[in-house]
Amino acid sequence: MHMNKRTISKILARADAARVRELADEIKAEHEAVVVKAPEKSLAMIKMRDPVQGVLFYLGEVVVCEAIVELEGVKGTAVMVGDDFDKVLDMAVIDAACSKGVFRRYAELEALQTEQDASAARENAMFLKTMVNFTSMDSEAAQ
Repeated sequence: MHMNKRTISKILARADAARVRELADEIKAEHEAVVVKAPEKSLAMIKMRDPVQGVLFYLGEVVVCEAIVELEGVKGTAVMVGDDFDKVLDMAVIDAACSKGVFRRYAELEALQTEQDASAARENAMFLKTMVNFTSMDSEAAQ
């Protein structure tokens, strides 16, 4: 089983830190992980697309945390919103393990993704109940 790195990063970033640590600890028990770039905070620009005109614009900056590790000659990187140094380091270990081909818990990541998607769907359904459709209001006002 194989997932792309973007999907794995998204799942791990949304996951509980303890669960990410558990996955990374299993890897570190079997392989030597060396910190290449210690976790540090920086700022990243948030790029958005205007839904009306379709043009890109910068919404603002957000604090991110990034780290790089090396797992027996293979580098792993991680960047996430916030400042959880331990979690971003664990995410980098998992990224290196995926690149090296030694990560074996893809099924667990898929289950975690399913949980996260279901939770997001429940939350979205709750918000949809309160959403106002301005398009229909505009058409009523024109009549």
